[in-house]
Amino acid sequence: MTEEKQSGTLLALNPSEEAEFQKKVQQVKKRQKSALTPGVVYVGHLPQSLAEPQLRAYFSQFGKILRLRLSRSKRTGRGKGYGFVEFECDEVAKIVAETMDNYLMGERLIKCQVLPPEKVHEKLFVGSQKMFKKPSRPAVSRYNKEHGTEEIKKLTEKLLRKESKLRKRLAERGINYEFPGFKAQVPAKKALLEADASVCSEDSTPVCTPSVLERRRSIKVKEDDVDDEIVLKVPPQNIENSDEEEDDEDEEEGSEEEDVDEEGSEEEEDGDEEGSEDEESHSDED
Repeated sequence: MTEEKQSGTLLALNPSEEAEFQKKVQQVKKRQKSALTPGVVYVGHLPQSLAEPQLRAYFSQFGKILRLRLSRSKRTGRGKGYGFVEFECDEVAKIVAETMDNYLMGERLIKCQVLPPEKVHEKLFVGSQKMFKKPSRPAVSRYNKEHGTEEIKKLTEKLLRKESKLRKRLAERGINYEFPGFKAQVPAKKALLEADASVCSEDSTPVCTPSVLERRRSIKVKEDDVDDEIVLKVPPQNIENSDEEEDDEDEEEGSEEEDVDEEGSEEEEDGDEEGSEDEESHSDED
């Protein structure tokens, strides 16, 4: 009924051809609706000040926008700097990409390009109508709190289940890919816990006997495969430098010996002088 009322506003010049004219009007309208194919534009290098309302208001001047999505961080809620805009007509999307590519906005060059239909993911605009809400403080504190042994056990079991499913999917697809994953880390932790439990079960206050110490050291060595020892490499001395140092030492020793000889000769001269004085005194007395 609405289509008939809208088409009734258009009247033929010849009243006898009114029926044929209305049929042609309906055909043209159906052709226009079927001819329009939506087009998706990728918009990159967006400034942080732009949000969904600003983007919708700005790009709506080119044509009708069907859907719009701004990629945001799930943790902080801030925009990642790129988004996707779906227009009703692909021709409008091409005009937007040509016009807005390398357009300076907020000290940034906007990058725009039309995405072909085969590259548009079916879940690209899922949840685009919902506004992002930052997590509340209780949720943040619950996520960052220290987990107990039971919670850690549940988390490890969950991770191991996911890892086993991943290994099965790889095997079904014929991919021979081996990786340690979480499964390799769990036995080492279990071995440590079992060793501590065995020591504690022997006595309420266990004594560190040599056997217990050796057992703990062997477990730690198995865990620590990485060698964290720091090795300092000293550059070797040149042969010429060593020869020069030996010559300098020989010269110093020779000079010390000469000084000792000079001191000995001075002492001998002093002794001769004293002896001559004693002889003179004896001769005077006689």
